[in-house]
Amino acid sequence: MRPFALFLMFVPCLYLSQMKTGTFSELEHLQKESPKPVVIHLYTDWCSVCKIESYRLNKDKDLVEIMNDHFYLIHFEAEKTREKISFQGKEFEYLSNGNSGIHELALALSKNKEQPVYPLWIFLDKNQNLVYYQEGLLTPEKMKQKLLEISAL
Repeated sequence: MRPFALFLMFVPCLYLSQMKTGTFSELEHLQKESPKPVVIHLYTDWCSVCKIESYRLNKDKDLVEIMNDHFYLIHFEAEKTREKISFQGKEFEYLSNGNSGIHELALALSKNKEQPVYPLWIFLDKNQNLVYYQEGLLTPEKMKQKLLEISAL
């Protein structure tokens, strides 16, 4: 009975799909090995729209497959990430403001330099040139459309 119960608990895991994510420190190495377009997702832990969006995007199996096979994805928690990040030849640090703060890279990537809008999506081609910028909710349909457009470049 015990092995059967363990099997039943494991089976749902087989059906869960999730987008593979990386870090900025891995990106440079990965791009040298196998250049691919990059998708950067800026979010915060307090953003309810970010949580809903993430759930909906990961639920779309076709979208997850396209993302995992043809893109590098970086989830970037803009207000909690405290380590120094090197990106596109520049160094970015966390800017503390009392008990909170924001990472310089979040401000550099955002068009709104005072306070980024979350969620924020940055789409770069394999040469790390900006090809699409999206503030706010991104639906699975819109994400698939953009990914297919970019992968056709």
